[in-house]
Amino acid sequence: MKQLAIHNPFNAPVYHEETVSSTMDISRILAAGGEPHGTVICADFQEAGRGRIRGRHWDMEKGKDLPFTILLRYSRIEDIPPVLTLRTGLAVALAIEDFVPALAGMVMIKWPNDIMLPVRKTAAAKAGAAAKAGAAAKAAGILTEADGCGVFIGIGVNVAQKEFHGFLENKATSISLACGREIENGERFVLLEKILIRLYNEIEQADTGMDWHERIQPRLYKKGEQVCFIEGAADSGKTVTGFLTGIGADGELLITPDDAIVRSFTAGELSFAG
Repeated sequence: MKQLAIHNPFNAPVYHEETVSSTMDISRILAAGGEPHGTVICADFQEAGRGRIRGRHWDMEKGKDLPFTILLRYSRIEDIPPVLTLRTGLAVALAIEDFVPALAGMVMIKWPNDIMLPVRKTAAAKAGAAAKAGAAAKAAGILTEADGCGVFIGIGVNVAQKEFHGFLENKATSISLACGREIENGERFVLLEKILIRLYNEIEQADTGMDWHERIQPRLYKKGEQVCFIEGAADSGKTVTGFLTGIGADGELLITPDDAIVRSFTAGELSFAG
């Protein structure tokens, strides 16, 4: 494990490994070893990266993407920033736009933990059904976990990957595909630095207040469109169809079914008509 010479506004080390089981696993080891608030571990490749839903894995190419985890320590549960996953998503979205200004205004947040980028028309032949007008695909995901050692935010960004397989085909994209240019290996760490700066500003600055809520709303993927929502576990069988109205003050998803009574949800999975 080596330490990267990049700026971390949390004033903590940024470690790098070539291959790990998952950066979440290594971050927990670092936490148990006493590493400070804001410590980051990133990798070129992880063999067992996982997502929010059990059974889904991250298909990645070594040196093409950016998997990392940041350790956050809080003395009390009450000190943990509210709506942490969504606010992290906002930070990642803004950092991608900092990294590629041509994508400004096009990076969207899919509730509760995915970052979506537009599918370019030039990629239509490979992107298949996802390449219809106005389509977007997943470019990053966020997983937040906590235990007695701290809060762990795992972030995976598809940076330069060009091909996706299995269930990710037609559902995933990368920054490189979205902006139409090659991204060199070392540029991943430029993006990492930008994400850390944005994340620090979003969760550590006292003057952010409720500002995150107003800034996420216009980035909410499929807002105002009809969606199907699976309530609770993915296999619950409880579905709600309606218009995605927005998010509430506590990060809950707001959906307006046909009866026009807005309902709020704190857990579940979104799918989209068409």
